[in-house]
Amino acid sequence: MRRLLLAVSLSAGLATAAVAQSGDIEANIAAQIEAFKADDFATAFTFASPNIQTMFRTPENFGAMVRNGYPMVWRPAEIRFLELRQISGFWWQKVMVVDANGRVHILDYQMVHLENGWKINGVQLLGNSDPSA
Repeated sequence: MRRLLLAVSLSAGLATAAVAQSGDIEANIAAQIEAFKADDFATAFTFASPNIQTMFRTPENFGAMVRNGYPMVWRPAEIRFLELRQISGFWWQKVMVVDANGRVHILDYQMVHLENGWKINGVQLLGNSDPSA
C-alpha cells in the first residue's frame, strides 16, 4: 500500500510539474507570436535560443526569415496549443496555427530550458490539416 501511495504521489508531482512546464512553454511561444504580430522582431528574437540567435545574428535577419518562411506565424488568425512531449531529451510543443486565409498549419516547436527560462530552439512545419478535424 505504501508503494502505491508513493507511486501516486510521484505521479501527481510529475503531472503538476509538467502542467507548470507546459504553461511556461506556451507563454513563451505566445509572447513571441505577439511580438511578431506587432513587427517587434527585437523582442521576438529574445524568445529564441542562443543557437538560433547565433544563426540569424540580428533581429532583422530573424524577422525576414519569419516573414518569408513562416508567414502563418507572423500573421496568425488563431493559435491553439496541442500536445507537449519529450523526444530524445528535447521538449516539443505542437501548435496549430490558422493563417489569415483560414488554412490550418501544424508546427512543432523544439524548446530548451536555460538558466533564464524556456527558449525556442527551432520550428518544424509538420503539414496542414482540415480545420474541422
